[in-house]
Amino acid sequence: MKKPSDTKGPSQRQSRVAEIVRHALAEVLARGDIADPVLASHVVTIPEVRMSPDLKLATAYVMPLGGKDEKPVIEALDRHKKVLRTAVARRVNLKFAPDLRFLRDETFDEMARIDAILRSEKVQRDIASKAAEEPEA
Repeated sequence: MKKPSDTKGPSQRQSRVAEIVRHALAEVLARGDIADPVLASHVVTIPEVRMSPDLKLATAYVMPLGGKDEKPVIEALDRHKKVLRTAVARRVNLKFAPDLRFLRDETFDEMARIDAILRSEKVQRDIASKAAEEPEA
């Protein structure tokens, strides 16, 4: 059975630390501090970072600009996890530097899926019939 506390979102502290970590990662990647040909040839966006409740794990959702070569970019980030963790630790004032995990950001796919549903013939037909039923003011 789920407790009400299980369905809550991240705490204010988790959200604040996640945003600081996101900015630190973005800064490191933008400056090109990591010598890797894959990362050097891609602009990587980090739309979201989520922190674990104990702030020891940061999950960064990443996407190369244009959405190309996602897998090689995530593999390159995973290869340089230690360097990135050290760079983040220097920029973020925490008792422990969080472990980093990189996952593909799927929000663009979700937006495209929802957009396709909204543009579908069935939904358009429902919208048109609702508009026809409503009296004019």
